[in-house]
Amino acid sequence: MALEVTQFLLNAQSVDGATRNHAEESLKQIQEQNLPAFLLSLSSELANNNKPIESRRLAGLILKNALDAKELHRKNDLAQRWLSLDLATKTQIKTSLLQTLSSPVSDARSTASQVIAKVAGIELPHKQWPELIGSLLSNIHQVETHVKQATLETLGYICEEVPPQVVDQDQVNRILTAVVQGMNATETSSDVRLAATRALYNALGFAQANFTNDMERDYIMRVVCEATQSSDVKIRQAAFECLVAISSTYYEKLAQYMQDIFNITSKAVREDEEPVALQAIEFWSSICDEEIDILDDYRSEYTGDSDVPCFYFIKQALPALVPMLLETLLKQEEDQDQDEGGWNIAMAGGTCLGLVARTVGDDIVPLVMPFIEENISKPDWRRREAATYAFGSILEGPSPGKLAPIVNVALNFMLAALARDPNNHVKDTTAWTLGRIFEFLHGAVVETSVITQENCQQILTVLLQSMKDVPNVAEKACGALYFLAQGYEDEGSVSPLTPFFQDIFQMLLYVTHREDATESNLRTAAYEALNEVVRCSNDETAPIVMQLIPVIMLELHQTVEAQKLTSDEREKQNDLQGLLCGCLQVIIQKMGSIEGSKYAFMQYADQIMDLLLKVFASRNATVHEEAMLAIGALAYTAGPNFAKYMPQFYQYLEMGLQNFEEYQICAITVGVVGDLCRALEDKILPYCDGIMTQLLKNLSSNQLHRSVKPPIFSCFGDIALAIGENFEKYLVYAMPMLQSAAELSAHAVSQDDEMLEYTNQLRNGILEAYSGILQGFKSSPKTQLLVPYAPHVLQFIDTMYGGREMDDAVMKSALGVLGDLADTLGSHVGPLIRDSSSSKDLIEECMVYDDPLVRESAEWAKHAINRAVSG
Repeated sequence: MALEVTQFLLNAQSVDGATRNHAEESLKQIQEQNLPAFLLSLSSELANNNKPIESRRLAGLILKNALDAKELHRKNDLAQRWLSLDLATKTQIKTSLLQTLSSPVSDARSTASQVIAKVAGIELPHKQWPELIGSLLSNIHQVETHVKQATLETLGYICEEVPPQVVDQDQVNRILTAVVQGMNATETSSDVRLAATRALYNALGFAQANFTNDMERDYIMRVVCEATQSSDVKIRQAAFECLVAISSTYYEKLAQYMQDIFNITSKAVREDEEPVALQAIEFWSSICDEEIDILDDYRSEYTGDSDVPCFYFIKQALPALVPMLLETLLKQEEDQDQDEGGWNIAMAGGTCLGLVARTVGDDIVPLVMPFIEENISKPDWRRREAATYAFGSILEGPSPGKLAPIVNVALNFMLAALARDPNNHVKDTTAWTLGRIFEFLHGAVVETSVITQENCQQILTVLLQSMKDVPNVAEKACGALYFLAQGYEDEGSVSPLTPFFQDIFQMLLYVTHREDATESNLRTAAYEALNEVVRCSNDETAPIVMQLIPVIMLELHQTVEAQKLTSDEREKQNDLQGLLCGCLQVIIQKMGSIEGSKYAFMQYADQIMDLLLKVFASRNATVHEEAMLAIGALAYTAGPNFAKYMPQFYQYLEMGLQNFEEYQICAITVGVVGDLCRALEDKILPYCDGIMTQLLKNLSSNQLHRSVKPPIFSCFGDIALAIGENFEKYLVYAMPMLQSAAELSAHAVSQDDEMLEYTNQLRNGILEAYSGILQGFKSSPKTQLLVPYAPHVLQFIDTMYGGREMDDAVMKSALGVLGDLADTLGSHVGPLIRDSSSSKDLIEECMVYDDPLVRESAEWAKHAINRAVSG
């Protein structure tokens, strides 16, 4: 039976804290004591037109949250809880929800739509509530407009919640018919047309069969294109959103509609209101994304989706599309840089122009250069900024050979503009464009860099000077320096930056202390540039980097000592701590890798470790991640000497491994365990019981994010490599865990690219574990212990090879495991490997592989197996 909850719901929204808390507690209590009655009461409240709208709205929200959550394990728990309610209660709740769709109050209808979709998301996959779609479709013929509108909204939400395969084709056809009729220009209510257009957006994934039928597809496309001409701006925007979704879902069906779509998008871009124009530009960005992916697949070895042909829509539209996009660049807003995260027509146009450049390469250059030449020196700042933005946008895609001559001419001009242009927007875009020049036309990626010994000093002088400019310009100058330095990361001792290291560090440290350093992300950009400059240091500049260590340590010490901060100050301090720990990590890695500076650097190790341990007192996830990474780098550099820090550090290591909530910390901590194993080798042994217990617990948990599990398996391999035959006592726990994960991953069906990528990460982690365990036991009298597991390992590789969905990393790891099996277990597994269905084929295939590392692994595995078989 339903309970009276109105007053509790109203009090839960009271401005008085005590009243609010008491009401929230009471609602929680009712929920815990009698869930069915509580949910029933909420649905009755939502359905009752005599109740206040405030209580109805909150009732719907609580009901929705009782059915769904963001975290997967909680979502599953809530679904199970709903499914286990008795049928009568569920039926009553669902009846109330459907009844609410005819409420005269729009908030109540909209909330009920969302809750119905959540219930459908749980029940339809279990073949429950089969009558739902039919009863909703019968509402469509209602005379009352608001019922029609709410029903279409509900159908849209259901399509968002439910996987397409759950709804049979006959029902899909009826849903699409209802939705497309609702969109039709003959529909007099704008609310109904808008709800129908939004519903179509969610229903497009269901329309595979309909899009293969020419007549049905023509009809849907006609109605969508007509809706882009509606007099209501929201309908026009929603219709263009549908076109964007169609462009990515049904790219290969678009050829016959492209001329019409070009006409309506270009009219919208030039004449319509901003929200509509933005979606019209987005359509072309989406087509670019599709063609870039298809062309990448053509070029790559692993042809995932190259069965979709490229229609070269962008290439064909180029002569008309580029001028349209160049026009948008002149629609800048006065305050666009200050509005961080803002998005406007000029930004969307520039982004789309960049995607067009990546799609068609060299062909874009002659179409854009006249616009740049015409506008780059105009008195109107908008024209100078648009020309600069156009130039920066097309730097990725065309060949360096095509761009280098133009950039060589433009570089001096750009530097002069950055130093002297009177307009802030022009300087901001110029600094960004310089960054793009350094990113795409400089460094290891190009044969001849546009940066030379001669112009390097001039570039640095202008960039360092610009770091004193307003925050948004200074931030872009730091970004440009970042890419400039990155180009010299692999150069060793010949970097032309070497003479300027001292000046660069001084200026970047000055920027981090600017009073306005928190604006425009300036402080972060300065530290990122600083880190990149450290990375490209060499023997000659190492002493200057060493001078940086006490400076960074002092700054970190000051953040650790700071007392009594407001929440705003605390947030800024956390950001700063994270940046300083990140900077220390880069310095540790670099100084540890330069032989001449390693000894001098280690003098600071005790103080650095002490500081990093103090940082763990912070309750901030990002700070913990950065501190953990810095400690991993220190362990790698210190090697066996790191053992002296373990007694103090171990508690924080354990805390990190137990942090399920902030799973990135858990993943990073797992990585640090690997660093410790490599550094300490068997000195890690006293801590292994605790570490292995926690790792096994993590693998068994359904609350830990799945992305942490592959690194945990790899970590088993790291531990086994470090402690050798001492891993014996963990075999009985680790091996069954590896076997069941191997079985799952070998037979995993990859519905999409993301799932395929995860499956391959999991397989790679499992193979790295096997490899580490086999190598750890090599030459030990206890190798016999591994023989019983060999058949399973081989079967795992056979199944994966048969499935043909291994990426290069998995292929290489699989070869490694075959070689390690043969190398460690010798004649005990020789016959087994010989009989394995895939080992010979896999090795033969990899011997002629493009990737030299894969070929090398295949050679080694083949020799090891030959020895084992002949032994």
